[in-house]
Amino acid sequence: MTPLVLASASPRRRDLLASAGVDVVIRPAAIDENPWPDEPPLAYVRRMAREKALAIDAGDGARVLAADTIVALDGRVLGKPGDETEACATLRTLSGRTHRVHTAVALRHGRRVAVRVTTTRVTFRALSEADIARYVATGEPFDKAGGYGIQGHGGALVEHIAGSYTNVVGLPLAETLARIAHMAASTGAPHGSP
Repeated sequence: MTPLVLASASPRRRDLLASAGVDVVIRPAAIDENPWPDEPPLAYVRRMAREKALAIDAGDGARVLAADTIVALDGRVLGKPGDETEACATLRTLSGRTHRVHTAVALRHGRRVAVRVTTTRVTFRALSEADIARYVATGEPFDKAGGYGIQGHGGALVEHIAGSYTNVVGLPLAETLARIAHMAASTGAPHGSP
């Protein structure tokens, strides 16, 4: 049977799937991830997941999973900070406020792609300048959307979440597993093999 191809280099996504017993072949997609002018966050995250799924040359019978996670506040995407100044500015923006984490998951079989978005609301506690400096000094903000990782030191910045925790990590696991099982059933793959 054709294995599930994960169109992502994210170790967090790979680890989440492995924790659920899903074996994948890693084949990161190389696409242009710049947003279009005035592109709304939800449209952007859906487009990114779809383009990643379609960018993989995996054969006609391939089953491909691609995902993209963004942090959105006030109708704009807060990307990965490029340096300490950007990381501090992003964390000041999130301080004491509620933002949304959107993950679009695209599942592809052959050339057919279905995309679904899961959203989690995350509320940060009010952060002092010392809190921000300590967190930025960990180095954690620089490879993460919105400049924080809830599964690491960044968990201490979060006061409350409403929705899927694993979505904030980078993949809404329960929702994704249900969709993989549905795809396996509809493509005739054995039920125990995603």
